[in-house]
Amino acid sequence: MANRAMGEDSVDRSEGFGERLLGALLDQARLLPPQLIAPLIAQEVARIGGRDVSILLQDYAQELLVPLPGRKLHVGQPEPMAGSPAGRAFLRGEVVEVPKTHGVRMYLPLLDGSDQVGVMALTLDALGDDERRLLGRLASLVADVLVTKNAYTDQFFLTRRREPMSVSAEIQWSLLPPLTMSVPQVEVAGILEPAYRVAGDSFDYALNDNILHIAVIDAMGHGLDAAAMATIAIGAYRHARRVFISLAEKYAFMDDAISRQFGPDHFVTAQLMHVNIATGEMELVNAGHPAPLLIREGRVAEQLESATTLPVGFGGETPRIRQHMLQQGDRVLCYTDGIIEERVAGGEPFGEERLIRCVNRLGEEPSEGVRPDLRRLSHTLKRERGGRTSDDATLFMIEWHGDAADHLAALD
Repeated sequence: MANRAMGEDSVDRSEGFGERLLGALLDQARLLPPQLIAPLIAQEVARIGGRDVSILLQDYAQELLVPLPGRKLHVGQPEPMAGSPAGRAFLRGEVVEVPKTHGVRMYLPLLDGSDQVGVMALTLDALGDDERRLLGRLASLVADVLVTKNAYTDQFFLTRRREPMSVSAEIQWSLLPPLTMSVPQVEVAGILEPAYRVAGDSFDYALNDNILHIAVIDAMGHGLDAAAMATIAIGAYRHARRVFISLAEKYAFMDDAISRQFGPDHFVTAQLMHVNIATGEMELVNAGHPAPLLIREGRVAEQLESATTLPVGFGGETPRIRQHMLQQGDRVLCYTDGIIEERVAGGEPFGEERLIRCVNRLGEEPSEGVRPDLRRLSHTLKRERGGRTSDDATLFMIEWHGDAADHLAALD
């Protein structure tokens, strides 16, 4: 009786080829030193018949995908993000297949959640649905391993760094959350310039239940003093976000931290936002920043003005909160003053009108998604400024889709 019941109710837990392949990587990677991750990945890809494996990581300026060195890896030249198959896979988060004389070259995005870590490239003689499915899952596991091991080594940082980086920039990059996040209801992306010398600009976000919390800041000054202020401002913001609820309390906590630590002659400009990703309701505190731009159907619809609130650190003011209602597909572009105050030919400031014209011009082209569109805007603005970024210049974009994501929690 017992045997019959066991036979009727038992589940097949035998290990198939795909599980063995992914399981071997998972089992070995846990204790493997960072420098041996690359050979292990190449070994696992070879079991599927893959060869010439490359792991490509984005450089800090978001211009190139740089090959990670390592035994058994194919290490070629960096590939440009613009116009290359690797760049297309990275920016769009989709697999790109390029037929070759002997086989197919695959470029698989390495996604940590929705944040692009890099690209895994490999060549196979033949490619079918089974290989596509297995390699897609392998790429997801490789991304997770790279993110985990990144905390234990400088190897990945050194690969991504293409020129000397200032101490203040090192501090700022260590503060940042992932540069992108994408869930069905909302997407965000951010970019910092100059990547290797940024000091006082930063941003932060967190999605807690249905509320997306966002902060974009600009600490006065340059160098380590600005980086120190930005560090305390972001630390205070995160603490307040995890303890308090309202924007007013977040602002007050940051204001108190900066004024106590640095005194009355130092300040941090900031934008603090709550976005309800289910309804599109947005609350905004603008403490000394240029007004965000509301982009609707590819064009700037309005500047999201709000009553002036003093920058963080001046002490004690009750912030003024403005309510806005987003429509599905709306984008909100936040930017710091380094974008519009840069001097162009003739010595005049770049200005908000030029920024809006650039946004509208790019909006006439087909959208490739929030991250590639923001990167394209950043590089366009830099060209329009004559290649100069003498002050920190930050862009942060939100795109609201609405709807729900509960269906994703149900397994087929």
